Amino acid sequence: MHIAPFDNQNKPIVDIDDATVPLNYFNIVKLKKGEAFEYQVPGYETCIVPATGSVDTEIEGFKASDIGGRVGDVWGGEPEGVYSPSGAKSVMVCTSDEAEVFVAGARYDAVLEPFAVRSDELDLVQYGSDDTKTHRKIKHILGTKYHDKVGRLLVSELFTVGAGGWSGFPSHKHDTDRLPIETRHDETYNFRFKPDHGSGVQMLQRQDGKPGDAYHLVDGSTICLDSGYHPCCVLPGYEMYYFTILGGLSQRSLIQYFQPSHADQIETIPGIKDMIAKFK
Repeated sequence: MHIAPFDNQNKPIVDIDDATVPLNYFNIVKLKKGEAFEYQVPGYETCIVPATGSVDTEIEGFKASDIGGRVGDVWGGEPEGVYSPSGAKSVMVCTSDEAEVFVAGARYDAVLEPFAVRSDELDLVQYGSDDTKTHRKIKHILGTKYHDKVGRLLVSELFTVGAGGWSGFPSHKHDTDRLPIETRHDETYNFRFKPDHGSGVQMLQRQDGKPGDAYHLVDGSTICLDSGYHPCCVLPGYEMYYFTILGGLSQRSLIQYFQPSHADQIETIPGIKDMIAKFK
């Protein structure tokens, strides 16, 4: 499902028990200096990630100052985040002139401990190549290194490297729990383009060998993925970014099932096996 950009007025874009991605939660919060925003999401653990600007945060007595700091857009520095346990009272206060803040969430009942992820604690992966049109950089904010501190939530930022090309290829899905070959993980994306009048396409093919759907992506588009194979691409001459939320049904580790008709392409893309391992 494609959600066109709109002024959500700091209200969830993907709320709890969403019909398409019930395992996910997503909000975009926009603040000016000194403004505060408070939230609680019962039954969902969350992560506060400034897209731009910086915030002070307080979560049930845990404090983390000046989270974020990117200027201009998501290409303006490294991300930072704060993990908030399921149902916790979470407060953010804008410390920059203005801030745009992503709040990512996944369904999870147990209550863990809050913590901050600074820019020097990210898990970075780069793979693909210009020749294969698959050059991509991933910045894991809540990646595999936090398996013992997070319940079901995975949060990453994905960037195309260069201008134009494919992401999420070879086509894969993760809509069914059938270990050890696949896990059920609902997924939500928010896209940005550089320059911001750029655009792309999100493909969604429900069954191998049968026609699927395609969505025109613009700056600020949100995509909710419940099932099917889902590669995406950006027009030549533009860079693409997408904020990625994954929520697992039965476990945090993601196991992707690659579309049989394209699975052999794994052998042609440099570094992709390391990328796959970073989600497990």
